[in-house]
Amino acid sequence: MARHLNRLTVKQVQNAKKSGLLADGGGLYLSTTNGGRRWVYVFQWEGRRKEMGLGSANDVPLARARDKAAEARAMVADGINPIDARKAEQEAEREPDSVPTFGSFADSYIASVEEGWRNEKHRQQWRNSLEQHASCLRDKSVADVTTEDVLAALQPIWLTIPETANRVRGRIEKVLNAAKARGYRSQDSINPALWRGHLEILLPKRQRLSRGHHAAMPYAELPLFCRKLADRPAIAARALEFLILTAARSGEVLGARWGEVDGNLWTVPAERMKAGFAHTVTLPPAAVEILDSIGRGAPDAPIFKGRGKRGELSIMTIPMLMRRMKVDRYTVHGFRSAFKDWALDCTEFPDEISEEALAHVVGSKVRRAYRRGEALDRRRALMEAWSSFVTTAPVPVQVAA
Repeated sequence: MARHLNRLTVKQVQNAKKSGLLADGGGLYLSTTNGGRRWVYVFQWEGRRKEMGLGSANDVPLARARDKAAEARAMVADGINPIDARKAEQEAEREPDSVPTFGSFADSYIASVEEGWRNEKHRQQWRNSLEQHASCLRDKSVADVTTEDVLAALQPIWLTIPETANRVRGRIEKVLNAAKARGYRSQDSINPALWRGHLEILLPKRQRLSRGHHAAMPYAELPLFCRKLADRPAIAARALEFLILTAARSGEVLGARWGEVDGNLWTVPAERMKAGFAHTVTLPPAAVEILDSIGRGAPDAPIFKGRGKRGELSIMTIPMLMRRMKVDRYTVHGFRSAFKDWALDCTEFPDEISEEALAHVVGSKVRRAYRRGEALDRRRALMEAWSSFVTTAPVPVQVAA
């Protein structure tokens, strides 16, 4: 047995650089990845390969790693899973009263992150929504919140105030993720407020158009509407066409300046974005044609000229146009909802691509920066498909009775 144990030397451990596993024997390995070195104990449990981390090689010397591996081997020989045993030990060390309630942890979480939020209204909305709509969770231990608990909070408001319900669900999910990161919830547990593949299966499906006050024109009606819109010569019609083709907000479009456009990219500055960061819009050919038909102006000149103080169209211009076209039962913001519904129903693009096209925050700041190049290309493909749909899709022929 001696020949099969203690194969490595201290020098070999110190000099290990090539990615892979170096065996010391008895299931103990030095794992080297991207310059990092850590100890792992590999064993078989119930017919499956298991890997137990024993610490960084910078902190755990070779001799101590061998002692840890020997302890783990002894547990396996006694029919004990060493990974489960370590978890149980960690749980036992935690004081029973050290786990906060959901309410107290939510309060401390908000206090720890609100410095980065844009305004006091947003801070107050977080507090009020959790206090009002997640009150049934406040006195529960944050470690014990279950899917049934989250459903009890969401079901009373899921169909009646859907936008608020969406926000409450997302906020509960963030609080529970933070609790998990702090060690108050099991690292192996699923977040009971998770939407995809979890609550989306358990909560009743809502009508797509029940989006609060943002009544959306069904996307099937858009091709005919856009044909009628193209026949109108007014600059307001061009602005609304551009808004539909880019799925942008009215304030972003009406405030657009020529200096923001570079070829088929339009970068909306942070001060005009709801989320507070600059957003690059990929312009499909039909949107570029609209700009070409208007004729380029000075960099600081508005693209869609009006009689406002800054030479822009009034914020009421597009709603008034929709009233004249007898479609004022829908809202301008609803065109973004129509785009989202179309992307979900009619395309295979990942949900996060349409979310990014709508300038919704997706993932962490680092993740968004990493994805930016790839996501821009995929967003361009999505927006070109959207443009093709609204400008060239067949329009149903109505036959008189």
